[in-house]
Amino acid sequence: MSAKRQLRLGTILHGASGNMSAWRHPAALADSSINFEFVKQTALKAEEGKLDFLFVADGLYINEKSIPHFLNRFEPLTVLSALASITRHLGLVGTISTSYSEPFTTARQFASLDHLSNGRAGWNVVTSPLEGSAKNFSRAQHPEHALRYRIADEYLDVVKGLWDSWEEDAFVRNKKSGQFFDPSKLHTLNHHGDFFQVAGPLNIGRTPQGRPIIFQAGASEDGKKLAARHADAIFTHHETLEEAQAFYQDVKHQLEGYDRHPDALHIFQGVSVIIGDDADDVEQQYQTTAALVTINDALNYLGRYFEHHDFSQYPLDAPFPDIGDLGQNSFRSTTDEIKRNARERQLTLRQVALEAASPRPRFSGTAQEVADGLQHWFEARGADGFIIQGGTPDTFPRFVDRVVPILQTRGLFRQDYPGNTLRESFGLSLPANQFTQ
Repeated sequence: MSAKRQLRLGTILHGASGNMSAWRHPAALADSSINFEFVKQTALKAEEGKLDFLFVADGLYINEKSIPHFLNRFEPLTVLSALASITRHLGLVGTISTSYSEPFTTARQFASLDHLSNGRAGWNVVTSPLEGSAKNFSRAQHPEHALRYRIADEYLDVVKGLWDSWEEDAFVRNKKSGQFFDPSKLHTLNHHGDFFQVAGPLNIGRTPQGRPIIFQAGASEDGKKLAARHADAIFTHHETLEEAQAFYQDVKHQLEGYDRHPDALHIFQGVSVIIGDDADDVEQQYQTTAALVTINDALNYLGRYFEHHDFSQYPLDAPFPDIGDLGQNSFRSTTDEIKRNARERQLTLRQVALEAASPRPRFSGTAQEVADGLQHWFEARGADGFIIQGGTPDTFPRFVDRVVPILQTRGLFRQDYPGNTLRESFGLSLPANQFTQ
């Protein structure tokens, strides 16, 4: 573990849109979700700023109302493998679902990425919130929320076991003696569980990091429990510092139940930022982007969180409708927050939809003011780090050029990478092989 607590930074590769209509922005590349030159420049800019990682989200179901970025985008492992060859220190984090993939395949894919990148792979574990995903995988129905997390828990046990198939020095490759590997350093999993039966061993050696970094993105009670047991990092999003602090304390406390040190898991807040010369510049940037979002786009955006519910059937300027438990089996923590916020602030459907589709950035202002905000949340234990998403399509380069140097000058963020692996960037120790402890 790092002796001094250091701020961690990542960015999300969000292609053609941060909202439904950002692809229309004058500064946006309309095809950026499938434009590798854009992807490459984003990754290189992140590495120039010494950021910890670039994160590629994913989903497994779309329809005509989906966010434009979701309609036509790269598969995470494919694009991250391409980026592995042109970056040297940047962590490469991608999403794969535990509900619609096989543990052996996932273990092999991320082990391969870790080898390709010399130790920079990270797996964002999701259970797939969209019920329509079942339709693309020959499933009769989408598993309910609690069951998805039971599956994910066992799935992670299997994947971590497969990553321990080989000890670090198992492959001797002695041409003279003819010994390719040491059989005593090969371990077969032979897992038999409620959901998976996996023999192993994995057909790729132990990775440069011991195992890839595990990220988890669910903020529900089940999600926090899964993260506390398995994850090295967790992605979340909160509206206020007080909510972020409560989440932070809860997750860190849960680590104790698994004999884990609080510093063994980094909590990242996903935040949007706008950086301007003054308040008027910031407001103009926000309004230029927000004005692109039509009310129909906003209703479609909101509907995705609630299993693509059709909100156009309700009066726009009436109170947010009572939709019961809708959303409980999808983006549960997000939909709970939307309902609570609408109720407490007595918002109309129009207000809820527009706020969801074009939210004001969490941190905005001059570079100094954005740095101040990040520092305050970090030092107040609202986060260990942040995943930066530009509030406009051209914000991220300004963040690297203007905000990162301020954080470095203050001693909050590194001047250079501490090593070659994502695990070293995170200040985490190498994991022990469960078969040799």
